[in-house]
Amino acid sequence: MKKLLLPPLPLYLLPLFLQIATLLSAPIYTPVEDITINCGSSGISPNIYDNWNWTGDINSKFSPFELHQDNTSTSSQVRDAPPSSSVSQVPYTTARLSLSEFSYKVPLSTGQKFIRLYFHPVSYDPGFHRSKALFSVQAGGFTLLHDFNASVTADASETETLIREFCLNIDEGRSLTITFTPSRAIPDAYAFVNGIEIVSMPTNLYYTASESHGVDYVGNKVNYRIENITAMEMVYRINVGGSALSFNQDTGMYRNWDSVVDEQKYLDDLSSRWTVLPQNVSLQLNFVKIPEYSAPQVVYQTGRSMGSNHTRNKSYKLTWEFPVDPKFLYLLRLHFCEFEPEIMDTGDRSFLIYVENQLAEPRADIIMWSGGNGRPIYRDYVVFMPAGPDQKKVKLFLALQANPRDWMTKYNDVLLNGLELFKLSDTTRNLAGPNPEPPPPKPMQPKTPPKQSKKKSTPMLATVAGAVSAILVLLCVLGFLVFRRRRISKDTDDDSFLLSGLCREFSLSEIKAAPKNFN
Repeated sequence: MKKLLLPPLPLYLLPLFLQIATLLSAPIYTPVEDITINCGSSGISPNIYDNWNWTGDINSKFSPFELHQDNTSTSSQVRDAPPSSSVSQVPYTTARLSLSEFSYKVPLSTGQKFIRLYFHPVSYDPGFHRSKALFSVQAGGFTLLHDFNASVTADASETETLIREFCLNIDEGRSLTITFTPSRAIPDAYAFVNGIEIVSMPTNLYYTASESHGVDYVGNKVNYRIENITAMEMVYRINVGGSALSFNQDTGMYRNWDSVVDEQKYLDDLSSRWTVLPQNVSLQLNFVKIPEYSAPQVVYQTGRSMGSNHTRNKSYKLTWEFPVDPKFLYLLRLHFCEFEPEIMDTGDRSFLIYVENQLAEPRADIIMWSGGNGRPIYRDYVVFMPAGPDQKKVKLFLALQANPRDWMTKYNDVLLNGLELFKLSDTTRNLAGPNPEPPPPKPMQPKTPPKQSKKKSTPMLATVAGAVSAILVLLCVLGFLVFRRRRISKDTDDDSFLLSGLCREFSLSEIKAAPKNFN
């Protein structure tokens, strides 16, 4: 590759150049708090993959405190994670574990925060087998996790590490206490955590602003307000039709966005074959209706549609099915941006949106909502998920359908660029749901029948061969006797003399003896 040669930069312009470079590389949003705790370690531990520094909780301002049930002081233990080629980065290399309850108390400013908990469920020998990691987590008066089985959750997700993300509001003058409590359901249960991250978010990014009327409540004629007294758990965050985006590719809040590969797991069979639109990297986005930090730009430059077959588009729905915990309200945020150059005016693309099999939008028109091509927008919906017959996870359905009324749209197609789904705390300030079903055991390889030894197979072969030989001998003898009898009746005495001289006659006892009495 050729290198672009630039004239030397005058020294007096160097500070200005560095300042401009810093501004260009700075994230769109800068959080007030950006706290990372590397549990079970001391000092500063950089993550070699992203140069992100984590502060240890040993002998630091983040040191946890803990109490037995009888209020006697105890000490939790710290462990190094077993060596792993696939999980070698901070904060998964160390952990804090305890058979008793322990807490972290973190002073914070007022406002809405992301709380992220990092888990690496392996056996921290001696004494801490992964199957015994069963515990609850409380923070800010909310139950985030209850009897959380970290190993089963990781196995069901087919992953080695877990990140659980929550949203909480911190009132003025208050700190945040995060408490880990081992379960009483099994003996020797313990609680553990590898890392804790606390990041400020922009005010009312997901919460309802005071001047807003609230969010559309699907199936109800009233709007729903997400107040500061509510806690949320992020369940799904997907860059629809695009690549995965790691936390350092976010807009400053360190959110992870799943890729089209992860998205495929939630599409029904027909929808998974429909169109992933190529990224429009040349599109200059214009954030008019929403803040630029709402989602990374690349989310609005990729998407999924149904394609150009308008007849088929009117007959089917582009459908996602998301497993969720029942008996909770959910906030569904859909990100949109028209980035195809031929769609410029209101009515060019109009479609229907169904949430949980209920019509949420009778006329979804991105140009009408955003004001033009290349202008990002999002729409929020709240829906309640009732319990199924077995009280286990249920599926939240999201479906987009081309407008069946041809006269209302030029392109009978749909579009979705990004998706976020949050669980809302219930009236008991609870967010915890049941653990997933353990994955089915891997099928055992069928055993190959053992080969018979030569010692065992030889007598059998000999017996079979002997029987076959005896039968053949008997048939030959009988055939010969018949032949001889016929010849005797026809031939002369001379012939009889000749035959008697040339052939052997067998008695009945000899015939029986040859095949061992016809065995």
